[in-house]
Amino acid sequence: MSVIVEKLALVGTGLIGGSFALALKQAGAAGEVLGVGRDPARLAEAQARGLIDRAAAWHEAGQADCILLALPVGETGTVLRQLAPHLKPGAIVTDAGSTKANVVAAAHAALGARAADFVPGHPIAGSEQSGPAAARADLFLGKRVVLTPQPATRAGAVAVVRALWEAAGAQVETLDAAQHDRIFAAVSHLPHLAAFALVDELALRPDNETFFRFAASGFRDFTRIAGSSPEMWRDISLANREALLAELDAYTAALQTLRTALSAGDADALSTIFSRARQAREDWMKKQDA
Repeated sequence: MSVIVEKLALVGTGLIGGSFALALKQAGAAGEVLGVGRDPARLAEAQARGLIDRAAAWHEAGQADCILLALPVGETGTVLRQLAPHLKPGAIVTDAGSTKANVVAAAHAALGARAADFVPGHPIAGSEQSGPAAARADLFLGKRVVLTPQPATRAGAVAVVRALWEAAGAQVETLDAAQHDRIFAAVSHLPHLAAFALVDELALRPDNETFFRFAASGFRDFTRIAGSSPEMWRDISLANREALLAELDAYTAALQTLRTALSAGDADALSTIFSRARQAREDWMKKQDA
């Protein structure tokens, strides 16, 4: 594959940013890769692991052909304001955040007319692990990446970002930013809140050690994502607050329906809900495997 960008800058060299760089290096799609961040030790680790070629300052990052922001969504505005004075003409900025409407607003506020060079993105891949050590070249292989370009977004910038993600092995789709946030409030953000809530509720019990001692594979599978970054999920929850509140209300109502059936000893109602849910999951899994 030919080089898509001669110089790529990563603001954030952990799981997402590091995996992106590894995949592009492996594909021969990126030339020099710069790393920018607030933690020199993490940048040094990223360089030692081959994720980046060297650490760089903000003014150097702004001279890259493409800059990926792979950081908690709450930091997007601050980082864009630091980058804005240094962006060379035609430099493309994109992100990997799990919410999009707030990121789009931050880009317009920080970049002004240069927001046309900002391509909002969200790779639907990840892990509860974080940091440079978690990065791997195949993280995005066969996974979806959603782009949410705005009407004013430069078509050439979208094409470059699409090509980079495809070079990393991903399948790229586009959505409206608001629609993206509604969907992911339900299928990503809510499950994380549910997992955090269950583990926290058990942890606060005075006899929590007994419960955790007997917890097995079902508990481990359901709560795996409660091992994710608290900082990242705090920012995601607040950034997508309205959509997430609506999904929490819907989920609370569904739980109340189950409680009512259980309280009444209504076996038929429980069987109907459980069977419908199992069938929906099986249908979804078949599509995933297709």
